[in-house]
Amino acid sequence: MSSNVSRRLMLKGTAVAAAGIALATPTALAATRSAMAGMDHSGHTGMSGMPAEFDEVYKGRRIVGKMAMSGHEMHHGGFAVTIDGRELHVMQNGDGSWISLVNHYETFPDPLALTRAAVDKLKGAQLAPFQMN
Repeated sequence: MSSNVSRRLMLKGTAVAAAGIALATPTALAATRSAMAGMDHSGHTGMSGMPAEFDEVYKGRRIVGKMAMSGHEMHHGGFAVTIDGRELHVMQNGDGSWISLVNHYETFPDPLALTRAAVDKLKGAQLAPFQMN
């Protein structure tokens, strides 16, 4: 008899937990969406979520960042960066931060900050070509 009571209590508890999850999930998702909508996602512009494009001279180096139309950049955040016309391989992390081959273990809020830091780190050296398999 005690095993029946235990089974009944277990089923009742499971049903209550499932109902609680089913009721809480839409509320939690809505709260997350509204909180995310008001955030500035580190350089992202507009509703596209893409970083702002740039074309400037920084410490005597021409740095350009723009949306990638094709190639392997599409798999790494959809953004292409060059320093003096040479590609700087950049990747977007899952949390929205950015890394490059030059600063691989340091994250940056957007590609512009990342590119400026790469110029600083290069100290006048040219980027070497990078081959993807």
